[in-house]
Amino acid sequence: MGNVVAASVPPSPPISVLAPPEIPKDSLSSVSVSEDDQKLQNPGTVEELHKLCKDVMPVNFEGAKLMISKTLSNHFQVSHTLSMSSVVKSGYKFGATYVGTSQISPTEAYPVILGDIEPSGNMNANLVHQFNQHIKTKVATQIQRSKFTAMQMTTDYRGDTFTSSLTVANPDILNGSGVMVAHYLQNVTPKLALGGELAYQRGYGIPGGSITVGSLVGRYSIAESTVSASVGLASCYLCYHYRASPTLQIGVELEVNGRIQESTATIAYQVDLPKADILFKGSVDSNWTVGAVLEKKLQPLPFSFALSGLLNHTKGHFQLGCGLVIG
Repeated sequence: MGNVVAASVPPSPPISVLAPPEIPKDSLSSVSVSEDDQKLQNPGTVEELHKLCKDVMPVNFEGAKLMISKTLSNHFQVSHTLSMSSVVKSGYKFGATYVGTSQISPTEAYPVILGDIEPSGNMNANLVHQFNQHIKTKVATQIQRSKFTAMQMTTDYRGDTFTSSLTVANPDILNGSGVMVAHYLQNVTPKLALGGELAYQRGYGIPGGSITVGSLVGRYSIAESTVSASVGLASCYLCYHYRASPTLQIGVELEVNGRIQESTATIAYQVDLPKADILFKGSVDSNWTVGAVLEKKLQPLPFSFALSGLLNHTKGHFQLGCGLVIG
């Protein structure tokens, strides 16, 4: 189916014969830099809370994939994807991306419209628009067999030191069903961010007609290490990310589900070799599943080659995938 402490001026000393010593300019600049480091920044959204650790995890695929992308202008790009697999549905997809002219920052422009469609008519579409520095809206829809099967709308409000979000998924006013999720994340200190999540679901298949679930979230960052957590009454999700060097990152995650009394621990690493144009990701979890993805840019040609492997030792299950991206 995404983060001012004002220095108080001391009272003027009494007039005396001896003038106070002059403070060097270098000392003043160092003081101002340390004060800027202590300023609270926006913590980002709860959705991006575990992003550093999740980005280290390999995304495995099975079968063969061929993707051809073409940039038609500064605002429009199209892609053609052909996939062959025994696990997921094989076929062809046409994708398009449009980037608007509203420049929020040197690297961001809105609105952004992207989606893909299959020959059968199945379609996924996303719209992202940032109205100003504080308000950002995302809309995602999915159409299967000429029917809207999923719809999700999210609005983020980014303050100076906090972010609040509201998500509504699959709303049905006539039948009184849908899901609503509220997020809040606040930077308490430059290193610590705390917040919460409140989810409300209503529908006919739910005991009592509705259910409400709450959880606490937090993130602590120091030097090259980041610890993040989402803790609820029946579930717990912990992440640890460590940047060992400019080319090596390590991620560890622990997921505990109290309802079904299961827990899974995963350790992953990412090796980035820019001079060789190679990116490698690998992982192993407590269920004895080992996965890896290798990406190689075939310079000077505009080609990228990807190789994926996934092996479960206890089940004897193995998946192999290869992909080529042109453009």
